Amino acid sequence: MENIYLALVIVLFILAISDLVVGVSNDAVNFLNSAIGSKAASFKVIMIIAGVGVLFGATFSSGMMEIARSGIFHPDKFYFSEIMLIFLAVMITDVILLDTFNTYGLPTSTTVSIVFELLGASVAIAVMKISHNESGLSLSDYINTSKALAIISGILLSVVIAFSVGALIQFFTRWIFSFQFEKRLKYYGSLYGGFAITAIIYFMLIKGIKGASFITEATEIWIKSNSLLIIGVSFISFTVLFQILNWLFKVNILKTIVLAGTFALAMAFAGNDLVNFIGVPLAGFESFKTLISNPGVDPDFFLMSSLKGKVQTPTLFLLLAGFVMVVTLFTSRKAKSVVKTTIDLSRQDEGDERFSSSPLSRSIVRMAIKLSDRISSIIPNRVKSNIEKQFKLVSHEKNNKDYPAFDMLRASVNLVVASILIAMGTSLKLPLSTTYVTFMVAMGTSLSDRAWDRESAVYRVTGVFSVIGGWFFTALSAFTVAFLIAMFFYFGNMVAIGIMVLVSIYLVYHTHKLHTSREASKAESTKELEQINNENILEQCSISVNIILHQTQLEYKKTIAALTTFDIKALRKIAKTTEKIEKDAKNKKNSVTVVIAKLKEDALESGHYYVQVLDYLREILHSLNFVVKPVYTHIDNNHKELSNAQLSELKVLSQNLGNFLTHITTDIKDGTFANQESIAVEQQKLLNLIDLFRKNEVKRIKKETGSTRNSLLFMTILQETKNICLFSFNLYKSQRDFMLYHAEKNR
Repeated sequence: MENIYLALVIVLFILAISDLVVGVSNDAVNFLNSAIGSKAASFKVIMIIAGVGVLFGATFSSGMMEIARSGIFHPDKFYFSEIMLIFLAVMITDVILLDTFNTYGLPTSTTVSIVFELLGASVAIAVMKISHNESGLSLSDYINTSKALAIISGILLSVVIAFSVGALIQFFTRWIFSFQFEKRLKYYGSLYGGFAITAIIYFMLIKGIKGASFITEATEIWIKSNSLLIIGVSFISFTVLFQILNWLFKVNILKTIVLAGTFALAMAFAGNDLVNFIGVPLAGFESFKTLISNPGVDPDFFLMSSLKGKVQTPTLFLLLAGFVMVVTLFTSRKAKSVVKTTIDLSRQDEGDERFSSSPLSRSIVRMAIKLSDRISSIIPNRVKSNIEKQFKLVSHEKNNKDYPAFDMLRASVNLVVASILIAMGTSLKLPLSTTYVTFMVAMGTSLSDRAWDRESAVYRVTGVFSVIGGWFFTALSAFTVAFLIAMFFYFGNMVAIGIMVLVSIYLVYHTHKLHTSREASKAESTKELEQINNENILEQCSISVNIILHQTQLEYKKTIAALTTFDIKALRKIAKTTEKIEKDAKNKKNSVTVVIAKLKEDALESGHYYVQVLDYLREILHSLNFVVKPVYTHIDNNHKELSNAQLSELKVLSQNLGNFLTHITTDIKDGTFANQESIAVEQQKLLNLIDLFRKNEVKRIKKETGSTRNSLLFMTILQETKNICLFSFNLYKSQRDFMLYHAEKNR
């Protein structure tokens, strides 16, 4: 029996390593977004500083965190075998949940996930114990519900306070220093630097010192009792030091603040969130040690009262966990995706907005504009003029990829405000999440910096609500999934545990493939845009046209074939492919300003043709989509098959359209456009066929030989095929004009 539980402990530690990997990928945004977004240093330097902070912070970990042992449930009311089921359910749920969030690039709270997983799993086992009337206890005797309520209140508190304080502090900081802050930093930079570094040190001491594995109790008491002295000496010392360094070496104070803040937040993350990943496995390990130290006891009737005591985790375990976190930090692609989400939502320029607008975001922006106009009407013109002057942006090349998403002044405010709020929350024993605080501070500062202008506000607001909604979804899904898995384990025992371990491995592997594929697609699109310049814009445009026309021809042909055989699987695949093609074309169109901005003044006419070609491509793909989706819906709803006459005419249409598109792509590829007249004749032939088939269908309707749905689908296909035909020939002529212009220009 002991060997079985030893195997389960080993499984817990394997899951702990997986949890460390997915957890760091998610929480890296907490300490990386400001430094990377402002480009305070090279990516390599930032990662090294963050890595050292994580490794150093691991030794500051509070060890066996109370929340994993007895914070959510009362372990003395559960038997050893039940505790192991709870811990296994928690770890499997955590790995799956965090990995899913990472795959879609959404930051969430590891603290909230672990709390509600513990809550869900322990409630499941408690419910089963109560249902068997084992002890006559109620649910409140098993579960510490006040802790869960405190976490929920912490979510709301973190969101409101962090956003408001971040916005307020950034507004006044920007008002004082402006976007042209270099001159004023010469006079006030040392004071600002002294205050910022002091705040970061205070944060490190108050937040990091708690439960450090190598700090004695006496040292901890001395630091806490002399906090004001430490703050005062630090402020004076660093202010003087920064002034001297500025005079002698022209040290960049803001860069120093940002890098120091990155180190501090990385250290705090490892020191306090490390337990979210290894606390549960270590609690399981301690439970197992207690079991084997009591030989002969029955695991099914051995109460785990020992978990209520305080146990210090060996520093070696913490360092090993810290090492895994550092390796993950340097190698995880998903960490970069999560960081990118926060940076994109706070970048100064509108950029490539990944979130669409929503009715809620539009209403909020509309109300905000009205409120802003009312406040503006009561502010004296002199004050408004001064504010406008201070908030005037520094002009820069928007499409310069080396330009930071935001400046280091805002990055320093992000780090300092987040540090102060987290330190204050810790000292007041409020359940503030580092994820919530850092994210919402970044959103507040970006709002004050007018990064959310009328061009991007609705998308940014939708993005923020998506992330916040994800936080609440984390709590709900963590509780539900852990509850269900724990119930599954309770009834299925070892078989159920084996199944869920395999399921979790498959899901992590599947999401890894999905994320890799998505990132590769993005990288390919970005590379394609970066390659376009004055000299090769015609060539790149021709390549895109030929690829999309070939894909259109192929997917259209496959759609008609699948309609003939009533193949729903093939149509599902076709629908996904066409949706992806259309999305790629949309991204190209949305990035058209980036391409045009790169062109020189004498090549602006090329930009006109480029836009025109993209418009026609999008229309062609729209029409293709309007063929595929109705066909897929028709078959998916199990409607009647089309008649033999209808299918026969569609096959003829597909063949003729295929030939037509092949001739167009061949001419564009050759760059001769010598077959324009024959292609025009071919187009007319195709249009005549469509008219003929439409008349035939009208006759069939008159004779009432077919169903209404079949007729509507057939007519839709005819109309969209006609659109593809017309837009394709217009695209052909546009590409011809583009080539003639290019040839004339290069004479």
